[in-house]
Amino acid sequence: MQKFCLTVTCRSTRGVVAAVATFLAKNGCNISDASQFDDNETGQFFMRVSFAPETGAVLQDLDAAFVDIADRFDMSFSFHDEQEKMKVIIMVSRFGHCLNDLLYRARIGALPIEVVAVISNHMDYQKVVVNQDIPFHRIKVTKENKPEAEAAIMRVVEETGAELVVLARYMQILSDEMCQKMSGRIINIHHSFLPSFKGANPYKQAFEKGVKLIGATSHYVTADLDEGPIIEQDIVRISHAQSASDYVSLGRDVESQVLARAIHAHAHHRAFLNGTKTVVFPASSGSFSSERMG
Repeated sequence: MQKFCLTVTCRSTRGVVAAVATFLAKNGCNISDASQFDDNETGQFFMRVSFAPETGAVLQDLDAAFVDIADRFDMSFSFHDEQEKMKVIIMVSRFGHCLNDLLYRARIGALPIEVVAVISNHMDYQKVVVNQDIPFHRIKVTKENKPEAEAAIMRVVEETGAELVVLARYMQILSDEMCQKMSGRIINIHHSFLPSFKGANPYKQAFEKGVKLIGATSHYVTADLDEGPIIEQDIVRISHAQSASDYVSLGRDVESQVLARAIHAHAHHRAFLNGTKTVVFPASSGSFSSERMG
């Protein structure tokens, strides 16, 4: 069965939900799942609706017809086909656990994404990538060539039509210009439960402090290093018996899971930017099922 979704952001005001529901009903669409949130601090309203077009409605027609409602409420909105996979570029340096995890999840359909390219500043994972018939681009980055390197990265983004860039332990800082140009379209995984233990070697910092929880944070990338709106976080419990290398191994497992969940939320259009924060709605029924499991 064909399924679409509609995402809406606007000022909180009376009648928005009724207008959306009435519009979909009049156009022969049956709502199967809906989430909404009023932010009392900012006055913003967020909504995501999954629905089935039972009388043959198509996205282009729905999009055009919805403009009148959007104008009335000064909405930002988007219609999406939930069967379409989001085009994604993965960027990686020398730690491959997140890359390998994402490639596997994409291959079995556990993530609704199509990996259209992998970009790295090293050659470590070229064979892993090309063996899966995915284009691999080695773009070396130095202090001297950073503008040229980022221009090359943006060419890959434009040529592939990528909708999302994932920094899967890509150990280079992106320029302010690129962060602004790709705002809301770059997701990073940070090997720390932000905002604690920022910067280099957070696991060593955590080990030296004797923490009992370590974790990972996935966030949208902004010009402020590691300060972007947080999409997903998780932790793993540890004890005094673990070594610093144990911290790293346990942490890498958490990083892979957290990054995958953040991408899942973004690719299913469940994550909304809300100033310096995000609104992330629960997953719809069936959205975690995959094509090659069971």
